[in-house]
Amino acid sequence: MADQANEAADIERVSERLGDAAYRELKERIVRGVYRPGHKLTVRAVAQDLDLSTTPARDAINRLASEGALVYSGPKTVVVPILDAAALREITLTRLALEGLASEQAAQFGTQDAIEKLRSLQLLINNALNEGHYAEALWHNKEFHFTIYRLSGLPHLVTMIESLWLRIGPSLHNLYPEFAEEKYGVRNHELAIEALGECDGPSLRAAMENDIRDGYRRLRRASEERAAASLR
Repeated sequence: MADQANEAADIERVSERLGDAAYRELKERIVRGVYRPGHKLTVRAVAQDLDLSTTPARDAINRLASEGALVYSGPKTVVVPILDAAALREITLTRLALEGLASEQAAQFGTQDAIEKLRSLQLLINNALNEGHYAEALWHNKEFHFTIYRLSGLPHLVTMIESLWLRIGPSLHNLYPEFAEEKYGVRNHELAIEALGECDGPSLRAAMENDIRDGYRRLRRASEERAAASLR
């Protein structure tokens, strides 16, 4: 009986670890904009994508649905939510406050290694934009932002910021192709790297806040265009 109990406990621990791993991977994909708003996900599809069984995939979906990152449209199907204008505005105002603070605090802890990492990430973003690979650009864009935020040394603040990206990440697809053509984000990122190199907190905060504001203006227009189309 003791052996059976130990075996059951081991199986449960393995299942929990797999569930945690599935949650982290699926969450990261949502944050980085792998899935567009309105994209449907099934337990089976997530299990196949993550090369796991359906149990940890279901656990990951349930956790992300409880956090508002996914919405159930059926017993086995979830949808990446489409944010309306009010949600976009609220998320943006919160991002400006939290990401602005993290950026300003990060400036005093900038290192040459961090600056070189940001430059390398920006090169990857630029190449992806030039080639029209917007999903790839979004993937590296998330890493660019969080490389700065993590420098703040405020892990709870970074966690709060990540929760906002969990909601806004899919909508960032709507930045393109305009953002790629006009190079809004590229210039903001270049200014951020320059400010970090100079340990200039206010300038770094301004660069990252401008990046958020420029993005919001495009996302708001996309929301308005979608609302108008639904009335036709």
